[in-house]
Amino acid sequence: MLAAYATKIDADDPLSGLEVADRPEPEVPDGWARVAVRASALNHHDLWSLKGVGLGEDQLPMILGCDAAGVTDDGREVVVHAVLADPAAGGGDETLDPKRSLLSEKYQGALAEYVAVPERNLVDKPAELSWEEAACLPTAYLTAYRMLVTRSGLTGPGTVLVQGAGGGVATAAILLGKALGHTVYVTSRDEDKRRRSLELGADEALEAGARVPSRVDAVLETVGEATWEHSLKSLKPGGTIVVAGATSGRKPSTDLNRVFFLQLSIVGSTMGTRDELDGLVRLLADSGVRPLISDVRPLAQIRESMALLAGGDVFGKLVLTT
Repeated sequence: MLAAYATKIDADDPLSGLEVADRPEPEVPDGWARVAVRASALNHHDLWSLKGVGLGEDQLPMILGCDAAGVTDDGREVVVHAVLADPAAGGGDETLDPKRSLLSEKYQGALAEYVAVPERNLVDKPAELSWEEAACLPTAYLTAYRMLVTRSGLTGPGTVLVQGAGGGVATAAILLGKALGHTVYVTSRDEDKRRRSLELGADEALEAGARVPSRVDAVLETVGEATWEHSLKSLKPGGTIVVAGATSGRKPSTDLNRVFFLQLSIVGSTMGTRDELDGLVRLLADSGVRPLISDVRPLAQIRESMALLAGGDVFGKLVLTT
């Protein structure tokens, strides 16, 4: 089968370790299912893997990719949940299993004509979503969904600040936040990304660090050090920062007086559960909201897509079809 896989680790030139060629079809253990992939989507996780983050030389060759949608051997149309873990080991939440992994870390990934996953990792794909749209959901969109629905503390429409417009999770958070009925503010240093965020439905698009129109109930934080102080200052008393990344640095200073005096909450969030993916899929099917897709091309042309991702000037998901 055709697959995109890592053959070596190179932190300085990650694409030098990317190969696109035939690989053996995956073995299917008892309790697992084989999925014929119709579409898959790229994430920065794929670039990090090629740089050696979470992937070692002893695990190579490794097929890359976390996101996929396709058809099982018995004809079921599915979206693949990328978190391979035991819910019981996480107290009912597989993202809390200490031994959790994502596709393309311990198990071969989804950038291939076939992928094998546990049967519990399959979520029915609704007819309303195209293969390309469905393939965008398991990582960035699921991360944003968990941040908004499970970790933010919001129980109804509220006010949300999304830091760092243009990133995959941030873009998903704008679309999903509006689908859930929230008022959504977004920040970016880039004027074009602010404009595009407004086109996606954001209520206000602000320059990085600018005062928000009103204090917010929750901040969705994936930037880290560069926006951390602004995130804290933007919260209402009792508000929550949900952290799912730190692209600008992971060790910001924190005004603890503000945290305890205003009773702020700082919570982490990583990926999402299989049930949350099912909820996300149903939200999109019911609301009419669709993932923003920047580029679609055949899997054989993945090197061009990876180059776009590495270049950083992408607004929307990069999708590969098989």
